[in-house]
Amino acid sequence: MKDVTDNLANLDWLEAIRWTAEGLVPAIAQDAANGDILMMAWMNRESLRLTAEEGQAVYWSRSRGKLWRKGETSGHQQIVKDIRLDCDEDVILLKVEQKGGIACHTGRRSCFYRSLTDGQWASVDPVIKDPDAIYGKN
Repeated sequence: MKDVTDNLANLDWLEAIRWTAEGLVPAIAQDAANGDILMMAWMNRESLRLTAEEGQAVYWSRSRGKLWRKGETSGHQQIVKDIRLDCDEDVILLKVEQKGGIACHTGRRSCFYRSLTDGQWASVDPVIKDPDAIYGKN
């Protein structure tokens, strides 16, 4: 990402975002090289600020109630190349370099691996690496 750390000290840019009542905003991670949509997660002010400062995707885990640095367990970090805000100011787009080629906790490249076919969700993308090999046995 561009070296903008000095310009980030003024946090007014965070105020332009229309946060949910819970203080969150949806964030879409997109492959910066080919445009593939990799995943969607939530961000709060702190996670978005850290993402901008560190150049690595940091999300807010609603289930765990804490910050989540993408790849902290799996090693599949997302290096942020660009951060964009949509026209309604309520969705963030992160253009990223996906380390290891896997964004999904199921071991797939993308979290969007199911397609609606004949009224049912069918898996259409392969597992690249067994999740047990990534995260260990449950």
